[in-house]
Amino acid sequence: MSNTKKTTGGKDKILFTPGPLTTSRTVKQAMLRDLGSRDFEFINTIKEIRKKLLVVGEAANSGYEAIPMQGSGTFALESVVSSTIPPDGKFLVIVNGAYGKRIAHMASILKIEVESLTYAENSLPDLSEIEKKLNEDKKITHVSVVHCETTTGIINPIREIGQLVKKAGKTYFVDAMSSFGAVPLNLADCQIDYLVSSANKCIEGVPGFGFIIARKETLLKTEGYARSLSLDLLAQWKGLESNGQFRFTPPTHSLLAFHQALLELEQEGGVAGRAARYRNNYNVLVAGMREMGFQEYLPLALQGYIITSFLYPTHLHFKFEQFYEKLNEKDQVIYPGKVSNADCFRIGNIGRIFEPDVRILLACIRETLLEMNIQLK
Repeated sequence: MSNTKKTTGGKDKILFTPGPLTTSRTVKQAMLRDLGSRDFEFINTIKEIRKKLLVVGEAANSGYEAIPMQGSGTFALESVVSSTIPPDGKFLVIVNGAYGKRIAHMASILKIEVESLTYAENSLPDLSEIEKKLNEDKKITHVSVVHCETTTGIINPIREIGQLVKKAGKTYFVDAMSSFGAVPLNLADCQIDYLVSSANKCIEGVPGFGFIIARKETLLKTEGYARSLSLDLLAQWKGLESNGQFRFTPPTHSLLAFHQALLELEQEGGVAGRAARYRNNYNVLVAGMREMGFQEYLPLALQGYIITSFLYPTHLHFKFEQFYEKLNEKDQVIYPGKVSNADCFRIGNIGRIFEPDVRILLACIRETLLEMNIQLK
């Protein structure tokens, strides 16, 4: 497996997953420092990260604030849900996968009135139905959707939904966990009030924190809404604005790695450059999988290039656990499926992986099929 190690900078296993991801050697090296949370250099690093995130979201100088929040991306999601919806608010969640369902479940645990518009996992939300719901239900105050629904890899029409939400005078919240940094978007153009993503996704940092990009005007109206001390989004922003520091212990090493990852995103040509590499990974992967006889879960027109769901082959000898284990032994890590109505597995096209890595994965899959005595074509 010497070629694998060469293309990934010495990492034994390549992570074809939705995150955590394979990262560059230089991102990992950035963590080999100890900085105090009140160190001037560290405070300046946080300031730079916040500015650079606005650039990635095409939101610099347009009334938005970037707010890092300790914990996984789900913590950042819960920060928005728990901090920005008033006690008498109603939350509409647009669902076409497991991660939309998670947001609705989160709201229900927080005792927030929540309703879902639910669609099949292999279909886009119905814009006319969303518009009708917003016009009819005047209690709705907030609307949420997942941009790249990682259950399948489908990309939802956040701009079109945002226009409907804006027209209805509601607050708009987008989970861009698996898309931000690799799928171009302009927050103001999409009418987004709150966007959430994570350090260990398309920006190719390491786990430890998520972040929220919030419309400042909307955020300032949420005083007193927070249902949590540590996840209080407005308080987190106020703390960062007052002294540049987190209110509670920050993940210093993860933030240093993320700063380096943002520099590497810029060097690659920003979101457009990263999108081009990921799209090429996707094209090579899908062509190779089809050649072997695998079939994608989503129709071609609905597929995004972040992560791809493949149906289990109907071959008698195919057992996913065995398939997964054999690939893992070859230093290739794929991901189980999450689709509710079909047996699937997922392969991510993101992280510090390139076309040669994808071709090695395809070769390992061919070898594994032979070992399992499976011929699909």
